[in-house]
Amino acid sequence: MKKNYRKTLTACYLGFITQAISANFAPLLFLKFHRDYSIPLGKIALIPTVYFLLQLAIDVFCAKFVDRIGYRRCIVISEITSALGLAGLAVVPGLFSDPFIGILICVVIYAVGSGLIEVLVSPIVEACPFDHKDAVMSLLHSFYCWGCVGVILLSSLFFAVFGIDHWRILACLWALIPLYNIYNFATCPIERLTDKGKGMTIGALFRTSFFWVAILLMVCAGASELSMAQWAPAYAEAALGFTKTAGDLAGPCLFAVTMGICRSIYGKYGSKMNLIHFMTGSGILCLCCYLLASLSTSPVLGLIGCILCGFSVGIMWPGTISIASPRLPKGGTALFALLAMAGDLGGAFGPGLVGTVTQKAGDNLQAGMLAGSIFPMVLIVALVLLGKSTRAGKTSDQTAKG
Repeated sequence: MKKNYRKTLTACYLGFITQAISANFAPLLFLKFHRDYSIPLGKIALIPTVYFLLQLAIDVFCAKFVDRIGYRRCIVISEITSALGLAGLAVVPGLFSDPFIGILICVVIYAVGSGLIEVLVSPIVEACPFDHKDAVMSLLHSFYCWGCVGVILLSSLFFAVFGIDHWRILACLWALIPLYNIYNFATCPIERLTDKGKGMTIGALFRTSFFWVAILLMVCAGASELSMAQWAPAYAEAALGFTKTAGDLAGPCLFAVTMGICRSIYGKYGSKMNLIHFMTGSGILCLCCYLLASLSTSPVLGLIGCILCGFSVGIMWPGTISIASPRLPKGGTALFALLAMAGDLGGAFGPGLVGTVTQKAGDNLQAGMLAGSIFPMVLIVALVLLGKSTRAGKTSDQTAKG
């Protein structure tokens, strides 16, 4: 029977939507947790820290053990833990004298699922026999963006209609998506990137020069994206005088919308484009957006820079994966896991650099944004050099054939 790889693609789309729910739902409730459970804001700030640190740990775990356990088992586990963690938010905090412990347990559970999704969904799609895989990969990653927008907007609508006191019901409703997707991943066709035992080891990857180019690109991609994404709400609040709630909603939402538009455009027309050229142009636009946000005296232009930055970074993460995979065809799961880890490290380091420079400059956020422009600069240089080496390689091949 002919295998239905479209079902695999649908499952992976829902996988990224699940990851978006995990990353964005709890932050909408931080002030609610603070008021209802009397949890200090300092402790609540640990929630995203634990979430992202655990994702990094899962990246390392996947690089070493996923091939032994199997893709299907691991991706099904990702949906089970995501559903349990999200639904658990409605019940588990009330079981402890300190509700923060219960919240943290749930965050740990669904962070495991989120980390597995981040590492496994891309290689699952890469292993499917689709044409123009770079375009398919870009469209796939756009579903994380649309998931972010959907979670923020639909949750806000739910709270406006039914009241935020009913957030536990919404947590259970969001958990239905990964619960349904368990069936999809359990029954869809899943292929292996490499034959068992034939993939490159971590040591072999470390000895490959191009691998380090890909890691550099991924660090810059994660840093360029999250440095702006995480500071855009503060920028909206400080520069335009938005309320904190409006800044929190407008910044991430508009950033995710433009990022999703970029990935969707490349997903539709990528077969007609040169990926390295498109990424280089995106890097230049990203640098311009950082400079606009950091140097413009107009708050409106600065905010436009923040929003357009979402479009400019859209291709960076999936594009790096699409550049690396065909050049390291035996990289297997280890390649995808280490690339995800590099992106997460960039996502952790970038916002930290912006925040540190902002504080040292007397809480001048524009100075922090200017420091963040180093990431798209490095990415542009790396892509230009990569493009030259690619052209040189093609020229030598043609000369040899001639």
